[in-house]
Amino acid sequence: MTKFSSRSALRVTTRAALLVAAIGLTACTNPGRFGAGGAGSDAMNSGVVAGSASDPTSVAYFNQTIGDRVLFAVDQSTLSDTGRATLNQQAAWLIDNPEYTAIIEGHADEQGTREYNLALGSRRAAAVQQYLISQGVTPSRLKTVTYGKERPLAICSDETCYQQNRRAVTVLAAGAGVS
Repeated sequence: MTKFSSRSALRVTTRAALLVAAIGLTACTNPGRFGAGGAGSDAMNSGVVAGSASDPTSVAYFNQTIGDRVLFAVDQSTLSDTGRATLNQQAAWLIDNPEYTAIIEGHADEQGTREYNLALGSRRAAAVQQYLISQGVTPSRLKTVTYGKERPLAICSDETCYQQNRRAVTVLAAGAGVS
């Protein structure tokens, strides 16, 4: 290769690199080019990431900010004041987000027979379902299931575990209705 062709190749490479850089910079000067939700949009500027716990329409937000569960006393399916407060927030969220349906899971601690705990879990899930309906959630969007003591959240044989297992959990799904 001659000295001239080597210098010519360097110039072509330099020009190509400058052209690519110029195109890249030009592309960055139009933040609205992707429309709503694109680079530079209000969603990006507000720090809300779609689907994250910072997105008030997301399942993650519902689970972490609203709360997806209520707890019950021993052998009870009666809602506590704390439980009703959580369910008031759940109802408001469900009304504001009609694209979601919910399955309400009823659970019990390990004390008692399998049959007794299945029935208790069913009563707990029904209590939550009826409360949400009373707050304006459309009944066709809610379904219940009981697991009794079959799906413990905490596994140990003392009151700290029992308290966590005596619960009803609202599990969200996207869809027009619960089948």
